[in-house]
Amino acid sequence: MTPPPEPPTPTLRVGFCGGPNAPALGRMTGNLTAAGEQLRQQLSAYPEAGPVVELIATRVHATPGPDGLYRSRESDSTVESYLAEARRLGGPLLLNIQPGHADFPTEVRAYEHWLTEPDVGIALDPEWAVDPGVVPGKKYGHVEGAVLDQVSSYLAGLVQQHGLPPKMLVYHQVAASVVRNEADLRPRDGVVPIKVVDGIGAPESKLATWNLVMKGKPDHVQAGFKLFYDEDTRNGSRLMTPAEVMTLQPKPVYVVYE
Repeated sequence: MTPPPEPPTPTLRVGFCGGPNAPALGRMTGNLTAAGEQLRQQLSAYPEAGPVVELIATRVHATPGPDGLYRSRESDSTVESYLAEARRLGGPLLLNIQPGHADFPTEVRAYEHWLTEPDVGIALDPEWAVDPGVVPGKKYGHVEGAVLDQVSSYLAGLVQQHGLPPKMLVYHQVAASVVRNEADLRPRDGVVPIKVVDGIGAPESKLATWNLVMKGKPDHVQAGFKLFYDEDTRNGSRLMTPAEVMTLQPKPVYVVYE
């Protein structure tokens, strides 16, 4: 596939995440064109924002699978279909990694063919990076800043080697314990690191998580925020409005909906 001409980089991106045949993972599932049009509608609430498609490319499971790693990888044909939709919308594709008992650098390198494309980046989901002996979903996993830095170094090398535009490196954080020794993630040319706070619940609860988790953000890392159409609105709660999201400090550069 030939990517479209590179548009001006927006100061804000708004994304949908998901995976094939997995509506519980987000709205970007099933008919991708229809899902993309829903994303366009959500984008309209954020003036001058650009789109992002976030595919859960390595998906965690509650059972070990043949290799005992509690995860599976999406096929090249799936990645291609999500990339095609991202390009139709005019934004990048992020490959989301839920590693289970695998490790982030190995999982990221498994998609090197796609990461040499100019409009494909990475999103890491460390709550699903669990310790040996832990079944994913039973307790939060975690990642060290040094591991984030390994991934950043790898992406920076691809950007330099292939003459690519800067790549997004998102890492999701649902709780303070999920990212440790964050200062070990160093700034690198060609990589745009973004810390996305994934707190779930009513606006007051999400704001409390934001304020707690953002305390550890290195200065060179951008801010991001995640909203959940279903989980955030349970028990009579309401979804935060785009206007409320954009009053957060530091101001998010990436807002993702699930």
